[in-house]
Amino acid sequence: MKLAEALILRADAQKRIAQLRERLNRSAKIQEGEAPPENPQELLTEMERVLAEYTDIIKRINRTNAATPFGEGLTLTDALADRDTLAMERNMLTQLIAATAQPDFRYGRSEIKYVVTVSIADLQKRIDRLAQRHRELDTVIQQMNWQVDLL
Repeated sequence: MKLAEALILRADAQKRIAQLRERLNRSAKIQEGEAPPENPQELLTEMERVLAEYTDIIKRINRTNAATPFGEGLTLTDALADRDTLAMERNMLTQLIAATAQPDFRYGRSEIKYVVTVSIADLQKRIDRLAQRHRELDTVIQQMNWQVDLL
């Protein structure tokens, strides 16, 4: 099985876990004299099975990422950390720009005036560079996911 296939299985397991959570919540409490929509014990058993599968696939994905070379002296795990950091920095800068766009509620000239303390143009250029680096890195990671066998 390729790493990309395992990632698809992990995403599917996450969806099944969320669905089981909802189904369990609907069946956890009912009006006296009514029957639950589903048997909670059967749902709990299914939850345990799906969580065990989920844990197994995560461990295998993590082992594969840690053992897969990515450039000189790096692993796929390192590349994933770099990609996540690029996305985080880009999001923080985007939020910073959004914070400067908050309207000032001044009702007269005597009220306190707020000024922007950062260069929006420079921040936007930086965001664009980060987005490009993120896309390039993500493309290489996605290609590797379809080439690397799951451990």
